[in-house]
Amino acid sequence: MNAATDMQARFDAAPPFEGYPYAEPAASRRAVRGVLEAKPVKISATPFNWRDPRTIPTRPWVFGRWLLRGTVTAVVAPGGVGKSSFMASLVLSLTTGRALLGKSVWGGSQRAWYWNLEDDSEELERQVQAAAIHYRVCEDECGDRLFIDSGMEEQHELCTAVNGPEGFMILKPVIAGLEAELKTRGIDVLIVDPFVSSHSIEENDNNAIDAIVKEWARLAKRVGCSIVLVHHSKKLGGTKVTAEASRGASSLVAAARSTLVLNRMDDQEAERFMIDGDDEKRRLFTVQDDKHNRAPAEKAEWYRMASVDLGNFDGEHSDNVGVVTQWTPPDAFAGVTPDHLRRVQGIIAGSEFRESSQAGNWAGNAVATVLGLSAEKHAKADRQRISNILREWLANGALRVERRADPTKGRDVPYVVVGDVVE
Repeated sequence: MNAATDMQARFDAAPPFEGYPYAEPAASRRAVRGVLEAKPVKISATPFNWRDPRTIPTRPWVFGRWLLRGTVTAVVAPGGVGKSSFMASLVLSLTTGRALLGKSVWGGSQRAWYWNLEDDSEELERQVQAAAIHYRVCEDECGDRLFIDSGMEEQHELCTAVNGPEGFMILKPVIAGLEAELKTRGIDVLIVDPFVSSHSIEENDNNAIDAIVKEWARLAKRVGCSIVLVHHSKKLGGTKVTAEASRGASSLVAAARSTLVLNRMDDQEAERFMIDGDDEKRRLFTVQDDKHNRAPAEKAEWYRMASVDLGNFDGEHSDNVGVVTQWTPPDAFAGVTPDHLRRVQGIIAGSEFRESSQAGNWAGNAVATVLGLSAEKHAKADRQRISNILREWLANGALRVERRADPTKGRDVPYVVVGDVVE
């Protein structure tokens, strides 16, 4: 038998591929020019099954276009932005079937399990009960669909992987126990917060983290639930959080099907949205899918931390707890009509107004007069609204900029003049 015939015979006798290549014992292997020689495996290509696309089942979304059954979603956030409070409102939305955060709960109310590994049970109770007070959710509305556990309690600790005597090891009995409970309870969404506390592996170990996340993904697929792994971002010095900004190994977000990022409002956004004061700015943040490989990219959704009194007054004080609520950025044009523009154009046509907001004859003064706003420098919110309105009218041609000679400066400077006149 020649070499080619021998190789074909070995190939035909090889077992089918079932996840890992079959290899001979180490003693019978030999390397040829740096390539490991072992028995070949049987690999079969599957012909594509053409079908009527209308018969293909729709993707099994659970919560908006953020959570999908059978997959893992990563959530990346800086410390203190309100991710635990966000999760409390999220599980209430899921279990009631109500779009409390502006996202549809597909198929009606769902069964949700929030496993927080860094807050104690009483703190979790505060967060969930505060959200229930704000959204007027009662126990009957959630039924038996809500499950909350604290990893701070010994009986609810969670560890899915360790570095043992033989190196990295996924704890299969733990995974099996999770699978059994997810099936028994019929869980639709499991949230693990934070992911770093669910294993004892160095978080920079890309290979190990990749294996752990893929184990979670296989679990999600087998059970048919959506699994959410909450993770901290790196310290970014004020820059925005992205999927790539997750702390430690990049394999977490690489293995996840979608990655939600939470970002605090920055100074530029506060100015654009006319937010006056740091206290209010700190309450505002966005959530956005920064990976969206299973759905179209969505614009960032805005949320605000409201403060809810639990009513647990003990004679000295009661607890005020943050609750995440939807927030809509203010519209600079709210209440502004074509008649307002017509009046502004009349004022600008009758005098000279500069484009610069630092000039005494700033065009914003005309807007302030018509809308009853203040153009004074101390009125930051009003001035920003005026600037937003002027920017839009300049963009759509209702006003335009014209350079004229300024004798006091000895050069041309931009003035605002009337553009397309409103009849």
